[in-house]
Amino acid sequence: MDKVRVTPSSGNVFADLGLPNADEMLAKVDLALAIRNEIDARGWTQILAAERLFLTQPQVSKIRAGKVNEFSRDKLQEILRNLGIDVEIVLHKRPNGGIGTLKVLQPA
Repeated sequence: MDKVRVTPSSGNVFADLGLPNADEMLAKVDLALAIRNEIDARGWTQILAAERLFLTQPQVSKIRAGKVNEFSRDKLQEILRNLGIDVEIVLHKRPNGGIGTLKVLQPA
């Protein structure tokens, strides 16, 4: 039987694929997920969400699908704030130096 090679995940699929700006990409997808979850929790249709968030329905559809290339991180954060969700940026100094990370922590 052939052995399957398994590589543990770093927690960031974009980094695991070797893509540039992996932290930024994951942060944007995580912000989009928070937007989608809040829209779903409110029971809004894509059309209603677009009206209330000053977006178009196709933009809401892209956010829901995690297709966030055309959105800046700032725009996604603005949408969350328009939903009444606080966005907090917390800075931590790395004890070992090196390049810091960017991540979005979802509320429990």
